[in-house]
Amino acid sequence: MPKMKTHRGAAKRFKVKKNGSIKRGSAYRSHILTKKDQKRKRNLRKPQVVAKSDVQEVRELLGK
Repeated sequence: MPKMKTHRGAAKRFKVKKNGSIKRGSAYRSHILTKKDQKRKRNLRKPQVVAKSDVQEVRELLGK
């Protein structure tokens, strides 16, 4: 059986933390930033954690 390949798009978007949770970036941060207030943009900078319901699927894409 050949090795499973890592989904390269997923590898660029997700990182597995030491405790096993998966880190992701925030959406709504790429354009039309003038109408969003500073507090909202500042909070979008923070890394987010993938929801429990999606963790299994993301792990399969990452090959972990």
